[in-house]
Amino acid sequence: MLQRPIYLDHHSTTPVDPRVLEAMLPYFTEYFGNPASTTHIYGWEAEGAVKQAREILAEAIGASPEEIIFTSGATEANNLAIKGVAEAYLSKGRHLITLATEHNAILDPCKYLESLVFDVTYLPVETDGIVDLSLLEQAIRPDTVLVSIMAANNEIGVIQPLEKIGEICKSHQVLFHTDAAQAIAKIDINVQTMNIDLMSITGHKVYAPKGIGALYVRRKNPRVNIAPQLHGGGHERGMRSGTLYTPQIVGLGKAVAIALESLTTEQKFIESLRDQLWQKISCLDGIYLNGHPTQRLAGNLNVSVSGVDGNALLLGLQPIMAVSSGSACSSAKKSPSHVLTALGRSEALAYASIRFGIGRFNTASEISQVVQHFMATVKALRQPIQ
Repeated sequence: MLQRPIYLDHHSTTPVDPRVLEAMLPYFTEYFGNPASTTHIYGWEAEGAVKQAREILAEAIGASPEEIIFTSGATEANNLAIKGVAEAYLSKGRHLITLATEHNAILDPCKYLESLVFDVTYLPVETDGIVDLSLLEQAIRPDTVLVSIMAANNEIGVIQPLEKIGEICKSHQVLFHTDAAQAIAKIDINVQTMNIDLMSITGHKVYAPKGIGALYVRRKNPRVNIAPQLHGGGHERGMRSGTLYTPQIVGLGKAVAIALESLTTEQKFIESLRDQLWQKISCLDGIYLNGHPTQRLAGNLNVSVSGVDGNALLLGLQPIMAVSSGSACSSAKKSPSHVLTALGRSEALAYASIRFGIGRFNTASEISQVVQHFMATVKALRQPIQ
């Protein structure tokens, strides 16, 4: 049997932790009830499991359980937040602000709203990927209803100054939404101290299954209103109709609980692997780190390599490692990464970029193998054709 490549694409998705799977399994067969069926024990069992997961997520971010709305993932949560707020606050204003480096799950809903009656400002970022706070404040208008800035970038791992952004939004009485798909249970997030009004999360970036996520919606100071995007049944306080997927919800709750138990030690370990990788490959000429050198996710390393063809580089790495050239959601596109070009990278460098996503189950031995093969591949591709 051929040896599978070392998995270093954890920003794309993560394997389900065996402990998470173990917690989920009974809810497929034994405790299979509908949590909305409150007239018998089958429904009560499912309802109790959902309640427990809701409490875990709420505690993780400093919210109350009632403020957690379950969705199918961060894409749905982002759409619900952006389009839901735009529709609910239509009489107040029609202006939204976001970053040019956001995930397409933010950019595409914004573009859709622009095709209607809304105006969207796409702010640039600094060369390190961080938002210019003065530009953000200058962009706020009397008719601005929402600022949406992701917590941690999916390509370059840059962590935005959430607390400062929240302060600006609160001082101007503008709602603040953050896409925390990459950040949940990896960095400290408190929606109260950071003045976050809406926050999207997903399970499959934190060793939970795909197909489950949540949206935090603030209930007071201020109470946030959103127009539902799915109708039929009035589930989740009327914000998101549809029968709750109990096993997935249990898995999400368990995954977040596991991550929080060892957040500091695990992230330090992952960061040590990333630093081991960068210290070795940075010895190559013509290799550039993309994004802020320290204000980034522990497991993220995004580099551009000059003097090589991007496709050839990926093909050369594939036998040994599973890595990405950018967002998994847009990897089939022919154009260069919009995130890297926003940082000022040339098209050639943007094409010749690799995103390493290091995770819980990687080892120092694996990183050593990756270093050796990466450096050999780059050197081979730079050799002149005889």
